[in-house]
Amino acid sequence: MLILVLRRAISRHYRRVAALLLALGIIFSLLVLGAQPVAVNLVPPPWDKLVHGGIFALLAWGVGVGSGLHGWPQLVVAASSALLVGTLDEWHQMYLPGRNAGWDDLAADVIGGIIGTALLAIRRVRRG
Repeated sequence: MLILVLRRAISRHYRRVAALLLALGIIFSLLVLGAQPVAVNLVPPPWDKLVHGGIFALLAWGVGVGSGLHGWPQLVVAASSALLVGTLDEWHQMYLPGRNAGWDDLAADVIGGIIGTALLAIRRVRRG
C-alpha cells in the first residue's frame, strides 16, 4: 500500500517537472532562438498563426500542470502566463531585425492560451 502511494506521488512530481520543463523550453525557444536570423519568416503566413496557437496552447497547459495548483487558480495562472509570454514575445520582436510584432500574432497567442487553459478545465471536470 505504501509503495502505491509513493509511486503516485513520484509520478505526479515527474509530471509537474516535465510540464515545467516544456513551458521553460517554449519560453527559451521564443525569446532566445526566436532572436536568431534563421527565425525570420520560418513559418509562412497564414500557417504562422496556427503555429502560434499551438505553441501557446502547450505553454498554457504546461504552466497549468506544472504549477501544482488546482481549480480556478490553476486556470488563471495558465491563461495569464500565456498572455504575459505572448506580450513579451511580441514586444521583443519589435527590436529584432527582420521580425514584425503584430496584434494578429498576439491574438493567435491568446487564443492558443485559451485553448490550453480549456484543456486543463476539461481535464479537471473529467477527473471530478
